[in-house]
Amino acid sequence: MSGEQVDLLVGGMTCASCASRIEKKLNRMPGVEASVNYATEKASVFIPAGTTVEEAISVIEETGYTAARPKAPEAPAPDVPTDQDREVASLRQRLILSAVLAAPVLLLSMIPPLQFTNWQWLALTLAAPVAVWGAWPFHRAAWLNARHGAATMDTLISIGVLAALGWSLYALFFGMAGVPGMTMAFSFTASPGGGADEIYLEVASAVTVFILAGRYFEARAKKQSGAALKALLELGAKVTTLLRDGVETTVPTSSLVVGDQFVVRPGEKIATDGTVLEGNSAIDASMLTGESVPVEVGPGAAVVGATLNSGGRLVVQATRVGADTQLAQLGRLVEQAQTGKAEVQRLADRVSAIFVPIVIGLSLATLMVWLLLGAGTVVAFTAAVATLIIACPCALGLATPTALLVGTGRGAQLGILIKGPQILESTRRVDTIVLDKTGTVTTGRMTLVAAVPVTGGDEQLLLHLAGAAETGSEHPIAQAIVSGARERAGELPPSESFASTDGLGVQALVAGRVVLVGRPRWLTEQWTIPLPSELQAALAAFETQGRTAVAVAWDGQARGILAVSDVVKDTSAAAIAEFRRLGLQPVLLTGDNETVAAFVASEVGISDVRAGVLPAEKAQIIRELQSEGRVVAMVGDGVNDAVALATADLGIAMGTGTDVAIEASDLTLVRSDLIAAADAIRLSRRTLSTIKANLFWAFAYNVAAIPLAMLGLLNPLIAGAAMALSSVFVVSNSLRLRGFRGLTVSGAPTSTGVLTVQPVTIG
Repeated sequence: MSGEQVDLLVGGMTCASCASRIEKKLNRMPGVEASVNYATEKASVFIPAGTTVEEAISVIEETGYTAARPKAPEAPAPDVPTDQDREVASLRQRLILSAVLAAPVLLLSMIPPLQFTNWQWLALTLAAPVAVWGAWPFHRAAWLNARHGAATMDTLISIGVLAALGWSLYALFFGMAGVPGMTMAFSFTASPGGGADEIYLEVASAVTVFILAGRYFEARAKKQSGAALKALLELGAKVTTLLRDGVETTVPTSSLVVGDQFVVRPGEKIATDGTVLEGNSAIDASMLTGESVPVEVGPGAAVVGATLNSGGRLVVQATRVGADTQLAQLGRLVEQAQTGKAEVQRLADRVSAIFVPIVIGLSLATLMVWLLLGAGTVVAFTAAVATLIIACPCALGLATPTALLVGTGRGAQLGILIKGPQILESTRRVDTIVLDKTGTVTTGRMTLVAAVPVTGGDEQLLLHLAGAAETGSEHPIAQAIVSGARERAGELPPSESFASTDGLGVQALVAGRVVLVGRPRWLTEQWTIPLPSELQAALAAFETQGRTAVAVAWDGQARGILAVSDVVKDTSAAAIAEFRRLGLQPVLLTGDNETVAAFVASEVGISDVRAGVLPAEKAQIIRELQSEGRVVAMVGDGVNDAVALATADLGIAMGTGTDVAIEASDLTLVRSDLIAAADAIRLSRRTLSTIKANLFWAFAYNVAAIPLAMLGLLNPLIAGAAMALSSVFVVSNSLRLRGFRGLTVSGAPTSTGVLTVQPVTIG
């Protein structure tokens, strides 16, 4: 079927049911297939031939929302506020001012000794701005929904707040509530119609404040959900050194065009995708490919923008710029994955789809029944409006934000950041956890793991001389050797006459000896220094384990082999065991080669290994697992993991990783420790259970009181008690999350190569 896939920015959505309504309207168009994501405020729409994008936009606008094609991505201006910034700021302002005005109203209404003469008029003065201006977002959303024949939780909130305010105005101006000396007397019973002499300003203002608090926390979380592309755009090099006619000029990276030549010095990021024309170096591409060992490049080699030049000076010719680069393509994949992700409907909105129409129907039925019974307009009206008020559970506004606030606060203490309530439900259903290797299961940095001297050789001398010779090199493997040698053998002697052969090895004069450290074939081919049989056996053993081995020689003879590797973290094996206990099947997913991946998997106890996987393929494997009926969590830390993190049902990013991985994820682990991922799953499940319990009781207290309201027996005590009791329960239930304890790993299995240099016995 011919057509095009387009993304549209959708504005005006206030809850998940808005997204569902837009999606249904679009999918009713012939041939159109749409997925609307409330969190990212985007619609991914397939437009068939014969239908235009403008027609789809028109359908969205007729539904009561705005829609537009997204603008081309560009580097964000840090000082210019976005629409999301303005939304969060507006909600924060409404929340603060409403809370300040509502607090005295609540105290005056609930504590009789504070009720001085004419206190009710002060309460009205303070509560009216809260019920009208503070609750304006709910009134506006209710009106838009009503125009299209829909009802959401905004409808119930708006009706409840306005009913409480309207009832209070009636009682003040036409009843007895406005007389001097009036007090809110406590009584368990009331006569039908008696509520006309009571005011409910504390209900109108408290409900508004509580719900505003929930919306503010939600908006603040949503603000972060679309930041993946921003993080990607900021990841690349901002400026580069343009080489034209032999003259070097510093220019913005955005000004490069295909065919331009630019210089990349050691320690600089490569500006854009290109081909090396001059120079040799080691490129750290782990953030894009997952390959833990730096890639050696020379003339003719292709390089990718935003990767790091760890070695020598390079001259590169640009082959792809701007939106055509691998980094930009990766950004589009992340955005598509986030937009296409199945939206978890908020529990309150699910219930409201049934609860709101029923409550409105009960209220109207109450009005009609009392009128038919001849009880009079006052009795009928007060009973009907009382039904609306008691059905608007103020604790609903506390149910999610309080549990989330306590849960996220406890999580932060344990090094776990939960982005929002919409991701919690996934944690209960997750049955498969996919783990990136580099930086997640392993440390992500090269470490000296073994030193094998020749028979009769001195390990200390081997480390001293090799470490000293490598001090002049910036290569990551050289730095690992230097660091490991210092740790094992102490201070290193000075070196002289340092020289480097890019990508092969180094030579230096150390303690009167000419020391060579490099690839074994470099020693045998260029220096004609053969390796003894025991060193060849050690070399073969290290290669089997997926470790990088270098040979060391001095005085014309090979003296030993050093092995460097990205080692497994201390707690990884214990974390894998905990995942299994939680009912999760671990899968190791990496861009590294199969040998390295298999060795790491065997150390931590993972049997399902997917190696040599490119970034886009990682997301494909996630989708394949999902197509098998699995609910997948993904743990990663690099740019190469961002698409998979956004595609997974639950994305968990290591906080020590890249910004784009963190932004594309649902949970962030501040600690660079995989055991924190198990804590994150446990805490998220516990928080979700608390939210469900809160929502149940937030509704249960009020639902139980609806019959009393319909019978005309509602009074301030019942309404206030229902509000206070449900709120107290919700808060106290949420506070129980403070007792959550993280896992402690005692006697965790230690990797065979963690920061220690040890001889290897060659069988």
